[in-house]
Amino acid sequence: MTEQLRLMAVHAHPDDESSKGAATMAKYVSEGVDVHVVTCTGGERGSILNPKLQGDTYIEEHIHEVRAREMDEAREILGVKQEWLGFVDSGLPEGDPLPPLPEGCFALEDVTEAAGRLVKSIRAFRPQVVTTYDENGGYPHPDHIMTHKITMVAFDGAADAAAFPEEEFGPVWQPLKLYYNQGFNKPRTVALHEALISRGLESPYGDWLKRWEEFEREERTLTTFVPASEFFEIRDKALLAHATQIDPDGGWFRIPMEIQKEVWPTEDYELAKALVPTSLPESDLFAGIRDNA
Repeated sequence: MTEQLRLMAVHAHPDDESSKGAATMAKYVSEGVDVHVVTCTGGERGSILNPKLQGDTYIEEHIHEVRAREMDEAREILGVKQEWLGFVDSGLPEGDPLPPLPEGCFALEDVTEAAGRLVKSIRAFRPQVVTTYDENGGYPHPDHIMTHKITMVAFDGAADAAAFPEEEFGPVWQPLKLYYNQGFNKPRTVALHEALISRGLESPYGDWLKRWEEFEREERTLTTFVPASEFFEIRDKALLAHATQIDPDGGWFRIPMEIQKEVWPTEDYELAKALVPTSLPESDLFAGIRDNA
């Protein structure tokens, strides 16, 4: 294929790009693919999860700017382009009953109007492949669910000049494949858990698996397994750049790298839409595209 390959990853908050599909993006960047991250919100309502930074009044008062700087660093590490859609973080409502979402937040936007911003981005960047979250958001954060909704509308809407006129949104473009990130899937979790236990090591996944059973979490269909273990260190470095969100001594980093690479050396996806022929399972997000210019 002579045309430049382009991948767009649509995420809800800064740090999502580094925890979901980051090694895949770094792999494709190394191969000359043009990779573009779209971040829907600024992460303004995200809690400071790194205990070493909790109580820092400067960070608390300037969280939007701090998280933007963290995103800049992660972007450089991954070698990707990145843009903000400019929506306001909805926060994660907690309590019983759940409180209402804050006025003006991303999750309360009109889906079609919000999708228009993403349509502009898709038409400008012209990706053949788009990745995002499934209808559950990967986990039920309102911003993740809204990210799914607008991406589904924009994937088709980018090619629909009647719904999104070219004078306002740019020349039409049809992406060819849409994937859901499924990195936190049960087969991977079980495999890593059992590998740790068999080696006499502590597993951070015991409680995860119990909750999986308690809540009868839906099993997703994994279709695409991208070999990316060579880039796991880059993934972790990018994730650590989001210092307010990631505890360097936390569960993300408790599994020895050599075990990760040996037991589950791929990042995994669910093919949601394909406008080109492909054969499952895949090992390449561009399967069916590389040979069909």
